[in-house]
Amino acid sequence: MFTSRVIRQSSRLTRGLYLVLVQRCTAQLFSSMSNMPKPKVYVTRRVPQEGLKVLEPHCEITQWDSEKPVPRAELIQQVAGKDALFCLLTDKIDADVLDAAATQSVRDGGWGTWDPLWMLGQGLEGSTVGIVGLGRIGMAVARRLSPFGVSKFLYSGHHPKEEANEVGAEFVDFETLLGKSDFVLGCCALTKENQGLFNKKTFSKMKSNAVFINTSRGGLVNQEDLYDALKSKQIAAAGLDVTSPEPLPTNSLLLTLNNCVVLPHIGSATEKARGAMSALTGRNIMAFLRGEKMPCQI
Repeated sequence: MFTSRVIRQSSRLTRGLYLVLVQRCTAQLFSSMSNMPKPKVYVTRRVPQEGLKVLEPHCEITQWDSEKPVPRAELIQQVAGKDALFCLLTDKIDADVLDAAATQSVRDGGWGTWDPLWMLGQGLEGSTVGIVGLGRIGMAVARRLSPFGVSKFLYSGHHPKEEANEVGAEFVDFETLLGKSDFVLGCCALTKENQGLFNKKTFSKMKSNAVFINTSRGGLVNQEDLYDALKSKQIAAAGLDVTSPEPLPTNSLLLTLNNCVVLPHIGSATEKARGAMSALTGRNIMAFLRGEKMPCQI
């Protein structure tokens, strides 16, 4: 029997629906459905009934039943302990919301007696971090990682950079970086030359325990090849803040993997960063109107 709890009532349907999986992928949920309580789904708005009918036989649904956005505090409160989030493109799904959802293992009893292998991952201490593109962003990442005990930074690009000395980074060719790095970070600008740079051939040259991180652009990666590399354990894991396309379709095979974390392009999602972006845009406009060179020109 379908269980539904509706918070508020209103009329009118809302367009632009999409589903964000919070912690467990759909395949994992439904494959073990008979041996566990019904998964809990939070719906952030009044939506067409077709979507709910798909979920009703299998899930316990909580819904904000209004044409107006769910209040921020309500969203954060309701998402805690949920297995999936049915939300809109206009809903702000950021670190606070994801953090609230991530407490699920504690709330639903997944945190049991101490297990030395539970949720085990690699640490940065003593590791080799390879940065593809040691530009402004690549250097900023290296500076932030240094205090975590990274043993060595490697970087590849067109030529050595003097600023690399600040973090003791060594300039190597791309293949050497792939073969020696425990963490491989894509931080370069996307160009015609490096479109699909990370592909089947690239992943085959990485260590089996390597973690691939992409904060550049989705086009830097052949996502089908990445899926194959992760599925076959050719590499250990991946973290993506950018995908192609964006938003990533909810039927993407990457979302079925428990060794791939996908974020909705929130690398600049801080008040300071977004404020600086806004101010820079304003300065660009004013410089153009005055016939001056824009501070940040493409």
